[in-house]
Amino acid sequence: MHLIADLCVVPMGLGLSLSPYVAECERVLRAHGLEPFLHPNGSGVEGEWDQVMNALKACHERLHEMGAVRVHTTCRFGTRTDREQRMADKMQSVEEKI
Repeated sequence: MHLIADLCVVPMGLGLSLSPYVAECERVLRAHGLEPFLHPNGSGVEGEWDQVMNALKACHERLHEMGAVRVHTTCRFGTRTDREQRMADKMQSVEEKI
């Protein structure tokens, strides 16, 4: 099943700047064959359900390896059965209406 996901992965207790950890998660997502869309409050990704879930698990594992004792993630998921929709399709639909 194709999945569009919005992820916000936050390692806790590591200080104010989280950009090194965000960058590492972006690398992990890419290593899992995803093309993350980084935005100020997280990353958008799309792919097969298991691919996305395995990548998210790998993000948690990597952040723990980097010293994060706690990792908190919020997710929003979207799936469709009538057609395979891409993130770019959704954004283009809105842009056409502006």
